[in-house]
Amino acid sequence: MNQKILKLENLLRFHALCRQLHGLGQRRTLAEWRHVFSSAYPVWTAQLYARPWQTDVFIGAALSQYRLLVTRKEERSRKSQLSSTKSRKEVEVWIGITVEELAKAMEKDIDYVYEALMNTAIDIDSLEADSHLDEIWIKEVIKKAGLKLKWSKLKQDKVRENKDAVRRPQADPALLTPRSPVVTIMGHVDHGKTTLLDKLRKTQVAAMEAGGITQHIGAFLVSLPSGEKITFLDTPGHAAFSAMRARGAQVTDIVILVVAADDGVMKQTVESIQHAKDAQVPIVLAINKCDKAEVDPEKVKKELLAYDVVCEDYGGDVQAVHVSALTGDNLMALAEATIALAEMLELKADPNGPVEGTVIESFTDKGRGPVTTAIIQRGTLRKGSILVAGKSWAKVRLMFDENGKIINEASPSMPVGIIGWRDLPSAGDEILEVESEPRAREVVDWRKYEQEQEKNKEDLKMIEEKRREHQEAHRKAREKYGTLNWKERSFIKYQEKREQPLKPKEKRERDSHILPIIIKGDVDGSVETILNIMDTYDASHECELELVHFGVGDITETDVNLAETFHGVIYGFNVNAGNVIQQSAAKKGVKIKLHKIIYRLIEDLQEELSSRLPCTVKEHPIGEASILATFSVAEGKKKVPVAGCRVQKGQLEKQKKFKLIRNGHVIWKGSLTSLKHHKDDISVIKTGMDCGLSLDEEKIEFKVGDAIICYEEKEVLAKTSWDPGF
Repeated sequence: MNQKILKLENLLRFHALCRQLHGLGQRRTLAEWRHVFSSAYPVWTAQLYARPWQTDVFIGAALSQYRLLVTRKEERSRKSQLSSTKSRKEVEVWIGITVEELAKAMEKDIDYVYEALMNTAIDIDSLEADSHLDEIWIKEVIKKAGLKLKWSKLKQDKVRENKDAVRRPQADPALLTPRSPVVTIMGHVDHGKTTLLDKLRKTQVAAMEAGGITQHIGAFLVSLPSGEKITFLDTPGHAAFSAMRARGAQVTDIVILVVAADDGVMKQTVESIQHAKDAQVPIVLAINKCDKAEVDPEKVKKELLAYDVVCEDYGGDVQAVHVSALTGDNLMALAEATIALAEMLELKADPNGPVEGTVIESFTDKGRGPVTTAIIQRGTLRKGSILVAGKSWAKVRLMFDENGKIINEASPSMPVGIIGWRDLPSAGDEILEVESEPRAREVVDWRKYEQEQEKNKEDLKMIEEKRREHQEAHRKAREKYGTLNWKERSFIKYQEKREQPLKPKEKRERDSHILPIIIKGDVDGSVETILNIMDTYDASHECELELVHFGVGDITETDVNLAETFHGVIYGFNVNAGNVIQQSAAKKGVKIKLHKIIYRLIEDLQEELSSRLPCTVKEHPIGEASILATFSVAEGKKKVPVAGCRVQKGQLEKQKKFKLIRNGHVIWKGSLTSLKHHKDDISVIKTGMDCGLSLDEEKIEFKVGDAIICYEEKEVLAKTSWDPGF
């Protein structure tokens, strides 16, 4: 500003000087005419001589005005610069922000972020526009940009509001009507649960189950001669189906605990008791197989006391009924005990308003698409209703009962098959009725969005853990190389690289120690069970078990193509693979293994895992000899130690491998250089014969009493250490 003012002052003074010089040139002429004009124009003459003084005043006023204007202008521009700097100074970021999002938040292009991260420890080549940045690199970029950092929550948190569907408030007790009890039959495998239920509903469910073991949950409505109705849920008793038993207990009113009189309390019996207690559901005890000779039902009651199941005979409140599912003895007494307990519970429900229920099972039918078995808990389900369950929705096209008969409506406590689902919901999902299809889509979208947010949070936790691990490894590396000069560091790193295996070889070894699998099941619960079993896999150090895909329904060409891509195996449970699919799989070298019993599938999986393991070498003994004497034999200029031995068992074969054992410890392993009987070289020495032998290592000293073992090495197939627990 000062330079501008000085420049203006100089210009104005130069202009005034020119005016004055011009005036001096005219002054002589004016002097001659002064006497003429002084009398006629006195004022004009005075103004003429006053001009130099007025010029200085003008210059001063102009300069002061100019100073004021320039000062105000500079202050205004400085204020605008400060305000603009202040508005751009703060950048709002969040943990796990991507490269693209950071650039957008800074109002710069992506290249600026890459440039800011150059000459840092981060690998620039691996960064993509959607790559997540760690906290340290976010700070680095913001710092280099000269901006202020402001942390915020995930940006999505403030974008969307909760659009989920929820259950209605409790209804007015005056509007509730009585409903049938929902009863779950639970107990140990093969204790007669399905046979018991079969007798009650007079159908052959057990005959249809593979091996007589219930494979997945079923819901049935049983009408008793008295006119009462009971909805039964039959849960599997096999160890693998723990999740299904827990789900059955959650939607039930009463648990019938079946215990075989000849077996007593078993592992799944205890588990069933625990599920009932967790769900706060009362128990009715059914002691089965009482038709067998020499069984003691009282023993079962006494065993149950240890698990806080106290029967009425012992002062408790648990009804105990002695039954025989095979002959049908006393089954009506069991049903009456169940109805009596239901009356005491005063079970009621609201039959009006939007439907609420629970998915018991779900599967895909070829002709009908996704199908669910559900228990209605509130409201009345009718054709055309819009339902939401989990992350899927349905417009009910068709409903049917447990016998496949089409029905028009389903009231509370009634099991019903529902057709019309857009996607297959999971067993255990809550069913809620909504007012319209757009509302159903909105709910499903919200739930998917919520799941995505949860996944993002988990991913961010993993990123943070990885970052900490990376920093710790970096710190240790710096400590390791901290005291070394650059030559020593380079040499150590070179040595470490040399010790690493070649990449192609490493890849081949890795591929041979991974088993990719695809799981297909008949219903959602079966797939859930197999996945739960896989969660117990703890032998990844031997062979990594990689789940490529799982789903419900028959095996398709897509499954085969997926298995071919990953070099995996397809396991099917209670599903089919058509001839075309099997031929395609055979042509592509894909294994398809179909099973109808859960533990057979797991045994097959264990065998497949074992086949991926490297064979173990085992020593197979052929003969054993004891050393009776030691001496040396001269061979040229050197002396060779020789052991005089007697074969105690088996035989010694010169071409096989040998080991020397002293006091139970192996001293040497290798081969023989000579084996003689008296003075003859022989290849085999049998039991009871004496011999002399020398080893391929001359430094080994023999001692009387040492044992020489002749053996051969055989490769034995390894077996996985994974034990699924049954």
